[in-house]
Amino acid sequence: MNLKVQRKIAAQILKCGADRVSFNVDKLPEIKEAITKADIRSLIKNGLIIAKKKKGISRFRAKFTIHQRQLGRRRGLGSRKGKKTARTPSKKVWMTKVRTQRDLLVTLKQKNIIAPDSYRNLYRKISGGFFRSRRHIKIFIKENNLTMEKNVKT
Repeated sequence: MNLKVQRKIAAQILKCGADRVSFNVDKLPEIKEAITKADIRSLIKNGLIIAKKKKGISRFRAKFTIHQRQLGRRRGLGSRKGKKTARTPSKKVWMTKVRTQRDLLVTLKQKNIIAPDSYRNLYRKISGGFFRSRRHIKIFIKENNLTMEKNVKT
């Protein structure tokens, strides 16, 4: 049965492509008799002609890979694009380093392990980028005997 005309008119009415128009297989002779737009509208109303749902793009695989990355996988050297500084900016690295070092200094000062004047001196050194890490500060304090009590472990 040739239903090209009916399919075309139904596509116009349903505002979709001709590929998405679906006919009820049992009522094909009735659909073939429909010539005008009004006839086809009535068939659509009765449910003999329907528009198929649009096919979407599945996000299953994308969601799965995102989940894997959250678990720490798929982050090896082969997956990386851009420099090390692009992935974690040098400013952010600096900020975290300085903040941890300053936190250590504050705790040492509160516990009276270092004197206020040496605290200020060390604080300035941190700002200048003198220390590499918290461990470096502890070694520096030990080597230069900046502890208020000589027998205190840092």
